[in-house]
Amino acid sequence: MNKRISIIIPNYNGSCTIGKCLEATFSSTYDNFEVIVVDDCSTDNSIEIIKKFPCKLIQLEKKSGASKARNIGAQNSRGEILFFIDADCILQEDTLALVNKSFSEVENIAIGGTYTKIPYDDRFFSTFQSIFINYSETKKEEPDYIATHAMSVDPDTFSKLGGFSENFLPILEDVEFSHRLRRSGLKLIINPEILVQHIFNFTLIKSLRNAFRKSMYWTIYSLKNKDLLADSGTASFELKTNVACFFLNILLITLFFYYKNTGFLVTILLISVTNIFASRGLFISFYKSKGFSFAIIAALYYTLIYPLAVGTGAFSGILKYIWIYKIKQGHV
Repeated sequence: MNKRISIIIPNYNGSCTIGKCLEATFSSTYDNFEVIVVDDCSTDNSIEIIKKFPCKLIQLEKKSGASKARNIGAQNSRGEILFFIDADCILQEDTLALVNKSFSEVENIAIGGTYTKIPYDDRFFSTFQSIFINYSETKKEEPDYIATHAMSVDPDTFSKLGGFSENFLPILEDVEFSHRLRRSGLKLIINPEILVQHIFNFTLIKSLRNAFRKSMYWTIYSLKNKDLLADSGTASFELKTNVACFFLNILLITLFFYYKNTGFLVTILLISVTNIFASRGLFISFYKSKGFSFAIIAALYYTLIYPLAVGTGAFSGILKYIWIYKIKQGHV
């Protein structure tokens, strides 16, 4: 039975991507769906583009954020399955059919998908990010969270839990909602066949800025949630090990130049080998997706540059957490 799927897309100044997103959505081989786009007061020509497609357009009166937009979309839906994606995501022809099939096979679940390994813009930094996210989110069949770039859930369950928190951090509302889903007794499942292709348009600066920002907010949330060391999707055990090894090696290199003791170099080598072993699954994914040359460059970027942005983001998150939840609220 083909259940009616409500595809909910929040949009804010997405004129560069929303047309591609909607074009792919209406090219689906699945025949029972509706599309609801909630525009969060865009100042570009997004509205003109959206109106070219047979979707329900809801325009918010004031800028309210993606959580509010998704909640409004859900409230105005008529489907038996809510499927959340982003305005920069490209559905595959069989994505909706796979969502329907997954819901037909198992009850009392929320089902997530992930990005294709190769993004819409197949350039190094975008491809690195897409493979990294695909690997991290599909590592476990029962994940810690389901991301809103491909999240499907029963509308009654969504309504009962109150939807996405609208008074939350600028990002990670899907992580917080997933944790509420799990605490309510619902099972979270990742189906690696449910894929959307993402439009990143990443450069080196955009890649590092994204890593810093996500790490900062993730650290704030994780400290508040008391799960800082959890193996959670892209905030994975491998990434946390990678960051720890990076900064530990920086310390050991400094000590080597100060004390001129070759024992520090041996320790650096052992730490590096340990880090490579811990992240071997990701490196294999780099290789299988784009070949040997890409895997080498991606591994070097991941171990020698990327952890600097993640680590400094985490440190900023710790400082913000102390300020917001300790000093500002009078706990210190």
